[in-house]
Amino acid sequence: MKTKQPNPKYIEWRSPEELHETSLYWISELKFIKDEQHFLEELIENHTLQLLSKTIFDKSKPIVETLSLSKKNIEPLLKKIINHHNELTILLDGIDQPVEEKKYKEEHRKLMVTVNDFLKEYREVKRNIFDLIKTIIKQSKQKRLLH
Repeated sequence: MKTKQPNPKYIEWRSPEELHETSLYWISELKFIKDEQHFLEELIENHTLQLLSKTIFDKSKPIVETLSLSKKNIEPLLKKIINHHNELTILLDGIDQPVEEKKYKEEHRKLMVTVNDFLKEYREVKRNIFDLIKTIIKQSKQKRLLH
C-alpha cells in the first residue's frame, strides 16, 4: 500500500528552516533505526534455532529477509537525505534561483514520500519480528512447563 502523496503546495510554502528541521528529523530517525536493526538482528541470532524449526521457519524466513532488505536500503536513503540536507543552501543563499528552488522542493517532496514509506514498512517488520519472538518465547515456556 502506497503512502498518500503530500500536497506539493504545502512544501512550497514551507520555510527553509522547516525543511531543515524535517531533514534533521529524518536523519536522526534513520540513524536510530540503524541501531535498532542491529538489536533486532541480535534478537534473531539469539533465537536462530527456534526460528529454523519446522513450525516457525515458513513464517520467519520472509520476515528476516524483509529486515535484511530494510538494512540494505537504509544507508543509501540516509546518504540521499544528508546530500539533500546539504543542498539546502540553495534556499538560503539569498540568490533568487526559482528553477533550482523548485527542483529542491520537489526532491524534498519525493523524499518525504520515500521516508514515510520506509518508516511504515520498517514498523511493520519490527512488529512482525516482535510477534515472532513472542511466539517463540511462549512456546519455549510451554515446553519447560511440560517437562
